[in-house]
Amino acid sequence: MSDSAPTLILTGGQVLTIDSRFRVAEGVALRGREVLATGTDTEMRALAGPSTSIVELAGRAVLPGINDSHLHGVAYGMTKPPFAVNVGHPAVASIADIVRVVSDAARSTDAGGWVVGIGWDPGYLAECLADRRRFPHRRDLDTVAPDVPVCLTDFSSHMMWVNSAALRLCGIDVLTPAPDGGVIDRDSEGQPTGILREAAQMLVQSALPSPTVAQRKTAIQSVVQNLHSRGITSYTEPGLGPGGDKTLFGGLGTDNWIAYSELATAGDLNARVSVLLLPAPIGGSAEDVCKGLTELHRPGSADSRILNAIGVKIFADGVPPNRTAWMREPYTGGGHGSLCVHGNSPALQTDELYEMIRVAHEAGYQLGVHVTGDHAIDLVVDAFLAAEAAVPRPDARHYIIHGDFIGGESLAKLAANGYGVNMNPAIKWTISDLMDEVVGAERSAYQWPVRSAMEAGVTVCASSDAPVTEPDWRQGVASMMLRESKASGRTSGPEQRVTLAQALRAYTSAPAWQDFAEDWKGTLEPEKAADVCVLDRPLLDLDPHALTEVQVDLTVFDGRIVFER
Repeated sequence: MSDSAPTLILTGGQVLTIDSRFRVAEGVALRGREVLATGTDTEMRALAGPSTSIVELAGRAVLPGINDSHLHGVAYGMTKPPFAVNVGHPAVASIADIVRVVSDAARSTDAGGWVVGIGWDPGYLAECLADRRRFPHRRDLDTVAPDVPVCLTDFSSHMMWVNSAALRLCGIDVLTPAPDGGVIDRDSEGQPTGILREAAQMLVQSALPSPTVAQRKTAIQSVVQNLHSRGITSYTEPGLGPGGDKTLFGGLGTDNWIAYSELATAGDLNARVSVLLLPAPIGGSAEDVCKGLTELHRPGSADSRILNAIGVKIFADGVPPNRTAWMREPYTGGGHGSLCVHGNSPALQTDELYEMIRVAHEAGYQLGVHVTGDHAIDLVVDAFLAAEAAVPRPDARHYIIHGDFIGGESLAKLAANGYGVNMNPAIKWTISDLMDEVVGAERSAYQWPVRSAMEAGVTVCASSDAPVTEPDWRQGVASMMLRESKASGRTSGPEQRVTLAQALRAYTSAPAWQDFAEDWKGTLEPEKAADVCVLDRPLLDLDPHALTEVQVDLTVFDGRIVFER
């Protein structure tokens, strides 16, 4: 076979190159690990050599490999059996359903073990829907697990529901103070109800059993196979490091880098993984950031196109459904939320947040800051600018993670300084009805203002935040185009709808920019990475409501077919 001939040609279809002109070709030719050419069916066939494999598309659409730009890979893997029980919608529909799941798990738990689960959402629990004053309580779990500790993380990973056995084991009682940036829900007598929010989760997380490196590697490989079936070839793992050592299922921090690194070194990591290091936990401080970065020393990788520690993640506030995002105007029913960093007053927390961002910026890292409330977002953006003013960097590419209620002034500042925002359209789809009750209809409709951000000139990436939602880019694209809710189908914020081209860029070329990799991945252009997603039908002119019915027929990663339906 000639060295110049393609190894694989996909032709006779609708190839969406996602280049700057959104050019549509009929075929794409790959040679080894790179795209060789795109063009007409005739042009592609003319390139074939005697050993070239040809895939007949028969009109099907082709995209660059999808890039889920904020996906907790290890945590997503650890939410699946045998590591955890599923207590999310639609697997459960009520507190009673969850109690039955916990009862079954408790009976098979070894002495000294825990029942661990993830996914519960009060917006989909029958008892909570019937009575807005009803909320999950430790007593619900105590009825079936009086002696086995139970820890159930909610769908957002910002709230935890535990039983009395877990509270006893962790020494949490009426006298236990909430840590900075955390909330312990209490009853009228001051007793913990079993609900721990934000940094308060760490009071229990530190006691959870820690998976081995081998178990983490198994989880990662399982996740990558799942992603291949969805056409996803790249993702950002947002939060590995000492700040994550006590998050979610315990010890999911430093050892995760070891797991990823061993897989990459062995050639067994079949995805492109960009990593945000997490030097400080929720409720952390600038001192934590300094210490964490000193311990990490930006770990290296044998192939930076496979595994790359690219930036640092910091938590600024909580999440709106839990009323822990820091908002300028109060939530319905009162309260503004708060920052979730070290400090016992808003002023001290603001100073601490500025210092955390300054430290990471001056260390030379890209910053991805989890921030959702409009008040907190404005602070973070101004902290970016203050850090840049102190230590100018030509292309830092800092970005806001989530940015639920980002306003026009902050969008303009992001655009002017080459910063981005990473949004979650499938979460919008999931919670938009609930948010009407939390922040009112007007603010709920604005939440995740994708179109406003794009029109302001901000690079917008879209992501699943799995395991918060499934890593389903089809649902994300549909949500960006329709702004309809999962529960009722009602439209929320139609003025923030975007086009198919804009939505697809947010899952391909924009995440490549976020990864500092736009020169070698994210579009189907010559010399770009040979990462390809083949769908089962044409995509242009498809009704957005039908997007979630589209199937992935074939996934190519690094020039190799890694999934075929």
